[in-house]
Amino acid sequence: MLLYIKGKKNGKLLVDSVLNGPFKCGTITLPETQTTPATVRDRRYDELTDVENIHEFCDLEATNIVLQGLPQDIYNLVNHHEEAKDIWDRVKLLIEGPEILLQERESKLYDEFGMFTSVPRETIHSYYLRFAQLINNMHSIRMTMRPIQVNTKFINHLELEWSKFVTDVKLAKGLNNTNFDHLYAYLRQKEAHVD
Repeated sequence: MLLYIKGKKNGKLLVDSVLNGPFKCGTITLPETQTTPATVRDRRYDELTDVENIHEFCDLEATNIVLQGLPQDIYNLVNHHEEAKDIWDRVKLLIEGPEILLQERESKLYDEFGMFTSVPRETIHSYYLRFAQLINNMHSIRMTMRPIQVNTKFINHLELEWSKFVTDVKLAKGLNNTNFDHLYAYLRQKEAHVD
């Protein structure tokens, strides 16, 4: 969603509103007179500069974009908030859950990674899609693994008929310097030759 917002007109201001909260108009101090003490009041719209008016507009637009991008069930929980940052923070909490849930999810993903293997008669494409989904889920909660761990897991758990090409991959490609997407592309070219 942030990437989409950055691509909009005034994207940096929109993202700033989502991550840091709305623009503050500031106050004006009215000087003391003989009959009234000095007072401080919020600035009115007609007292804002053109740049400040753009900030105000971006705050409203950011809120609308964030709300429009939410699934209905989450929208129903947060639509009463008026500032993009409040909505964003609550959505993050709803999606990511508290820290303990994040740790449980991370543990589950490590287990899935450890047990990941191909299934009988699975195409290389299907295997790749399942593996990519697992890695994307890991990245979404900021889990990191060394490229060699990911690449080794990807090629070592293919079905036995891929073993000849797995050996070629290990010899031809540096498993530290590539990613599993490149390994998949190489193996996909060899799929017609797999027995």
